[in-house]
Amino acid sequence: MKKIVQIENVGQTFEVTQNRKKGRFTALRDISLDIHEGESVSLIGHSGCGKSTLLNLIAGLTRPTSGVMLCNGREIAGPGPERAVVFQNHSLLPWLTCFDNVHLAVERVFAATEGRAQLRQRTRDALALVGLSHAEGKYPHEISGGMKQRVGIARALSMQPRILLMDEPFGALDALTRANLQDELMKILAATRATMVMVTHDVDEAVLLSDRVVMLTNGPAATIGEILEVGLERPRDRLALAHDPQFGECRAALMEFLYQKQLRVAA
Repeated sequence: MKKIVQIENVGQTFEVTQNRKKGRFTALRDISLDIHEGESVSLIGHSGCGKSTLLNLIAGLTRPTSGVMLCNGREIAGPGPERAVVFQNHSLLPWLTCFDNVHLAVERVFAATEGRAQLRQRTRDALALVGLSHAEGKYPHEISGGMKQRVGIARALSMQPRILLMDEPFGALDALTRANLQDELMKILAATRATMVMVTHDVDEAVLLSDRVVMLTNGPAATIGEILEVGLERPRDRLALAHDPQFGECRAALMEFLYQKQLRVAA
C-alpha cells in the first residue's frame, strides 16, 4: 500500500512558564511512523503521553520542533482539506442548523470550483452518510450528543478528505451511543476508503476499529513503545469478535503494555 503519511524522527518541545521561570517541555521524541492509504491506525497510551500532540502535528495545527512530516510526499506545513479533524467536542456553531454547519465546510473547500446546487448536494450527501438527513434543519441544542458528533463527522467527511483525524471522538458519549457510532464509522470508512488516525483511551475501541495500534510510552518525552498489528478480517462484527480468540489476544497485548510495562516504568 502507498504511504500517505511519513513521520521521520519527529520531536516536539514546548516553551513553558512556571513560577515566572521559562523552560522547555519535551512532549515527543524520536517518532517515526508510516501510515498507508486506506489504513486505520489508533494512537493509545496513558494521559500526557502526547497522543493529541501527534495528531495535531499530522493535522498541521502545530509544527514539529525537529524531524520531518510528509503527507502524500509533501511537507506538512499547515492544515489542508485532505486532512479533516474530528474533535471530542463536536465544535458545532450553535446558531447554525446541522445542514449549515456542514455546508460551511463544503463552501470553504469547493466554492471556487462548484455551483450552489452542487454544494448543497454535497452537504446532503454527507448528512445522509451518517444517517442524519431527517435532522438537517435542527439546531445543535435540539439534538442529542451522539447526533452532534455525527454532524461533526459529516462535516469532516463533506470535505472528501484523504485522511480522517479523530481525537477521542466518542469519549464523552454513553456506552450504547458509542458502540453505535463505532459501527457506523466502520461502515463509513469501508464506503469512503479514507485513511483514519484516531486517538483513544479505549482498548476495545482500538482493536475493533484499527489495522494497527500505535502504543506510546509515558510522557514527558514520549515515543513509540510498540506497534500492534490487528489481523482481524473486515467487515468486523462486535458480537462475533467478543468470542474471537484473536480479538482477545490483541486486547491482552494492549493491556499488558498499558497496565504492566508502562505502569512499571512509571513506578
